[in-house]
This record gives sequence, C-alpha cells and structure tokens, in this order.
Amino acid sequence: MGEETVQIEIVLDVPCVWSYFAFARFERAAARHRARGGEVAVRFLPYQLDPDATVEGEPKLAVLRRSFGDRTDDAVTGITAKAAEEGLTFRHAGAVMSNTFEAHRLIAVAAGQGRAEAMVERLFRAHHTDGLNVADPAVLRRLAAEAGVEWSDGLAAETRAELARVRATGIRGVPVFSVNGRQLPGAQSEETLYAALQKGDKSLSV
Repeated sequence: MGEETVQIEIVLDVPCVWSYFAFARFERAAARHRARGGEVAVRFLPYQLDPDATVEGEPKLAVLRRSFGDRTDDAVTGITAKAAEEGLTFRHAGAVMSNTFEAHRLIAVAAGQGRAEAMVERLFRAHHTDGLNVADPAVLRRLAAEAGVEWSDGLAAETRAELARVRATGIRGVPVFSVNGRQLPGAQSEETLYAALQKGDKSLSV
C-alpha cells in the first residue's frame, strides 16, 4: 500500500444497530472516495455488547424489552423506519441475540483473505434482516461461502486477545471510527466520513 492510503479502523459488534448504520455509511463514503482514485484500507476491531450471551441465543425483542420495557415497540418502530431511510431492512421480530465471538473470529479470517468488508456486510444483514443466529457454526459456514471466504477454524486466540486489547483502550460502546489515527466515536454521517477520508488522503484535492 502506498503512503496515501487512508487507514480506517472500525470498532463494531454485529447486533448493534448503530454499528450497522455506521458501516453502511462508511461503505458509501468509501465507494465515493475510491471512485475519485483514493485508496482505503479498513480494519475491523471486535467488541462484544454482551460477551456472556449464549451460542443458542434468545429473541432480540425479549432482550430489548428488558432494557426498554414499555417503550420497546416504539423504539423498534422508530429504528426500523430510520433503517429504511438508510436503505437497510430491519426485522427485529425475527432477530436472535447470541454470542458474537465466532462472528468476530470469522471477520478476522475474512480479513486475511481480503474479504473483510464483504463478510461484515453479510453478517450484519444476516442478523438484522434475515433473522439468522450468527453464533451458529452451520450458519457461519454458509455466510462465509456467500461472502467468498474460505472457512477456517483459526484465529480464536488472536480474536480473544484483540477483544481484550480493545476493552483495555477504554472503549465501552460502539461504533468507533479511527481515521489515520484520529478517533471519531459514534455513528458518523456519510458526509463526515467522506470528508475525513478526503482529509486523510493528501494526494486528492479537497
């Protein structure tokens, strides 16, 4: 990679709606930047909203009701409408909240094959749209194939270490962006991300 490649890190978790918004906005901003001849190298860092979640999981609505109570239905309606505005489809009624360790491990495997962005997109869609359990090994194998990723059982220790490292930095919520080392917490807008990419690439006139 050349010196002018913009280095992006994104800390995220698959069940997080704001992580999905942030990723979708980043993908649009990155496509615009790449269309201008810019280069973007993206690295996904793992974070678990609920590291104690089970592999079997439970209905997402049940989890949300524990947090939001009587406000759950209104919250779900609002976030579903917002997703539609962003070109995304949310189906919370069928979503499964489960442990995301294996999903993060699979993202790391995909990164080694140059397919991380495709893998992250497929995992987000699997959880938020398709109602699939992203902790189920059979589901993950199928999603890997759909994203063009060759399956591997490796990188478990590395993923655990990276989860611990991210926690040790003090991050307690996602998403978090880092553009050439400059941190941008939260679900930044597409325009903010595009401007950050342009600013980070000194080879392009902005």
